[in-house]
Amino acid sequence: MENEDNLSDEFRVHVVIPSKPNPILEKRIVFKVYKRRWFILFVLCLLNCSNSMLWLTFAPVADQSAQFMGVTLDQINWLSIIYMVVAIPLSFGTTWMLDTLGLRITLVLGSWLNMLGAVLRFVSVLGSLVSAAKFPVVMGGQTLCALAQPLVIFTPTKLAALWFPEHQRATANMIASMSNPLGILVASIFSPMIVGTTNNISSLLFIYAVPATIICFLATVGIRDSSPPTPPSASAESSTSEPFLEGIMLLLRNKAYMILLLCFGSGIAVFTCFSTLLEQIMCVRGYPNDFAGLCGGLFIVFGIVGAGFLGLYVDKTKKFIEATKVNMSLSALACIAFSVVSQMRNQRIALAVVCSLFGFFGFSIYPVAMELSVECSYPVGEATSAGLIFISGQIQSVIYILLLQGLTKPMADSPFSTCSAGDASLSWRGLCSAFTCCFVIFFHTEYRRLDAEAQAIGKKPTLTACQTVTSQTLKTRQTPTTSQTDNTQDSDQKEEQASG
Repeated sequence: MENEDNLSDEFRVHVVIPSKPNPILEKRIVFKVYKRRWFILFVLCLLNCSNSMLWLTFAPVADQSAQFMGVTLDQINWLSIIYMVVAIPLSFGTTWMLDTLGLRITLVLGSWLNMLGAVLRFVSVLGSLVSAAKFPVVMGGQTLCALAQPLVIFTPTKLAALWFPEHQRATANMIASMSNPLGILVASIFSPMIVGTTNNISSLLFIYAVPATIICFLATVGIRDSSPPTPPSASAESSTSEPFLEGIMLLLRNKAYMILLLCFGSGIAVFTCFSTLLEQIMCVRGYPNDFAGLCGGLFIVFGIVGAGFLGLYVDKTKKFIEATKVNMSLSALACIAFSVVSQMRNQRIALAVVCSLFGFFGFSIYPVAMELSVECSYPVGEATSAGLIFISGQIQSVIYILLLQGLTKPMADSPFSTCSAGDASLSWRGLCSAFTCCFVIFFHTEYRRLDAEAQAIGKKPTLTACQTVTSQTLKTRQTPTTSQTDNTQDSDQKEEQASG
């Protein structure tokens, strides 16, 4: 029911809470969902989008950026790699900050770092600076933006857990998470359009600094609380119930979580390499920057569409494992196809189709896998469980990009090359295939958070398709003892008499 000030939706559940020495106590809890959760989600989406735009500002126009600043392509690549290098040590502090200091402080700090970095990048290309100082100052601004990334990108899972009810969590996580590739899409399309053939990098940096400043204002003024006064679900009450260091140790002993950490972290690394090096991969085969930007755009647009469908499906069915395994397998096939087609000339249609499929099946996994990380690690804090997977992806991203650069074969003399980059002979198929097979074969887990919520409100626990549960176990978990049944019936009778 909607309350009088029209700020929240209220619903009541009958919660059965066991206590020592095993009698059943009944407690009526009111859960509320507040309409301002959508504003916080909106600000997070804008901030996530802006940060990813700043991350890949230069990747679609790497050649022009290198000429403008008087540096090499490898140095331009470091403007993207710095995000991963900074995120690795900072991420541990970010997970602690989210679980300890709260959502508001984390988001406001992230918005200020994002804004200051964007402004510093623009200042670096003003006429008052000498040419030799341009790249170091741009790198300084890019580093500030990189400091903001873990503060922003770890937040969707935490926001969904604290502010959204159980039937909206995957959708909220999907919306917030997919705003990051939306920013990549904007950078992939508009960076080449703005720069064109005039090398107008100054205008590019100014245009990207404006939304970062507006978002900083919205976050600072508009976000007032880290969590709602009344939780939206039973699990939100016990969010971050495990201390930070104890939570880390629990995760390291969790076999299912460690498999997800390794395999999905590798998937994040492959997508990071794809986004960062796409223009350099395609230009050596004669494809221009605008077509590379188009392929990057298709990759992201279809990824967002796929994530929308998958998020809604998982919210309805709760089939996190099945959805992740199927989509991970299909994205691996699309990755293999890309590794083959990208080495061919004059295959624009095939490349566009493959990039679309790669995005549709690959990008859609991200929000579902982040929710799955919480399900298999509950009651460890959401920021910790999701954050460590992101750290794994960043570490592997740095390794992959540096490895691919080291394996680059010079192609400058090629008659059809449109750039000075080399052929990296990318081993996409091996990376995707190995980790996908590992995940599909070895990953099995219970949905711990869903089970805890189901037991809290007196429902049957959610069983995954991967579990083998004996009839005796089912009987034990689902059938109350005689004393429990009698106590519950007596409590119901007393409540009826009191209400009468």
